[in-house]
Amino acid sequence: MTTMLRVRNLAKTFTLHPQGGIRLPVLGGVNFEVAAGECLVLAGPSGAGKSTLLRTLYGNYRLQEGSVAIRHGDKMIELGNASPQSILSLRRTTVGYVSQFLRVIPRVATLDLVAEPLRARGVTATEANERAAEWLARLGLPARLWHLPPATFSGGEQQRVNIARSMIAEYPLLLLDEPTASLDADNRRIVVDLMNRARDAGAALVGIFHDADVRAAVGTRSYAVEPLREAA
Repeated sequence: MTTMLRVRNLAKTFTLHPQGGIRLPVLGGVNFEVAAGECLVLAGPSGAGKSTLLRTLYGNYRLQEGSVAIRHGDKMIELGNASPQSILSLRRTTVGYVSQFLRVIPRVATLDLVAEPLRARGVTATEANERAAEWLARLGLPARLWHLPPATFSGGEQQRVNIARSMIAEYPLLLLDEPTASLDADNRRIVVDLMNRARDAGAALVGIFHDADVRAAVGTRSYAVEPLREAA
């Protein structure tokens, strides 16, 4: 199987400058690989650093120690050495990220927000909007909401917009941080089906799923993230 993500000896420490420069180790000795067609479930207690790990894999947090390599086209890109332009290219075509919360410009319409990843790839506005409408309908967002900004939506509605925006471009690698946490049972089943379809089509998934039924439905194996507690 084709390796999409390779992590070696990853470590992350936060320095708390307002508290006198206390160093707080969060991650250490993280090692795993994920291949196309797999879903790796990140296991471990709350506070172990699972969300921090996903943000590091996406490039939101700087890689301090170790190696993260992501397959981008026909080559592996080392995240620690990647330029800002390379990271933007990874995000445009290779890596999708479903965060726990939707962060958007307040006045952008939902349809435009979901269509934006396709437009960034050069898809025409008409086609991008048509595909965005299909995704929003699939996720149960009524058409009357499509031209409104999602800032006033409920938490579950915002998360469905978040999922549509993150999955519409069919990224080869998907990072998922509690994608179903704020969804009702019917929408949770829809999102589980979408994740399974992406995986079965060859995407590599790495996710945090606190719901045991969701973990069982989408995961192919798990990796335990061990909490670190010592400060230096």
